[in-house]
Amino acid sequence: MKRSAIVLACVLTILGFVATPLMSADIQTAGTSEVFFSPNGGATDAVVREISAAREEIFILAYSFTSKPIAVALLDAHKRGVKIIAVLDKRQRSEKHSTAALISNAGIPVLIDTHHAIAHNKVMIMDRSTLITGSFNFTAAAEGKNAENLLVMKGNQPLVDQYLRNFETHKGHSVPYESKGEERVDEPDFPTISLDGREPALSLSKGQGEGEKAPSPTKGGSGIDTTLSRRLRVLFP
Repeated sequence: MKRSAIVLACVLTILGFVATPLMSADIQTAGTSEVFFSPNGGATDAVVREISAAREEIFILAYSFTSKPIAVALLDAHKRGVKIIAVLDKRQRSEKHSTAALISNAGIPVLIDTHHAIAHNKVMIMDRSTLITGSFNFTAAAEGKNAENLLVMKGNQPLVDQYLRNFETHKGHSVPYESKGEERVDEPDFPTISLDGREPALSLSKGQGEGEKAPSPTKGGSGIDTTLSRRLRVLFP
């Protein structure tokens, strides 16, 4: 009887391990961390700075993505040859001011996470070494109106590796974003834009109407495609 009880206890223990989801291991504090608080606490500038410093890869998990300065920084990184993959919440298919179409049409792979009720992550990983996360959505409202926080962490590889595995999980069950063409940027002629420390206001024209012939690209005196200039104007007040 005693032996049976021991065997039963062992079986229940094993079943308990199988049925319980694996939890993350404790991670020791390492490296450096910066924290930014909104409104108007410099979070957008910090994200743009880290995007500009990236040399190889940028992986993105985002719920809302409407920030024009961040989108422009990503396009600039894409022009430098940085590999970028964005996994966004399904609401980005229809969100009015989403920059998903802009970066997708520039050639950046964009995926939509339809696996969850809400894909509520706000994460960027640069060069598999820098981690950005927090409550801060990549939006103008998060910068200028909301109470948010943003962490920029470097030098904690075990933590970054966990976020990388999580990114791969969400990427694996996501589907390609299908652009409706409202915010079109033709590659490879999209000009690299230097922010010069100033936050641009981005103005985008709508795509061509049905049956309307797209204008042929023309070069202005500056050598920049003037058709693209009309589609993407960066205005510095």
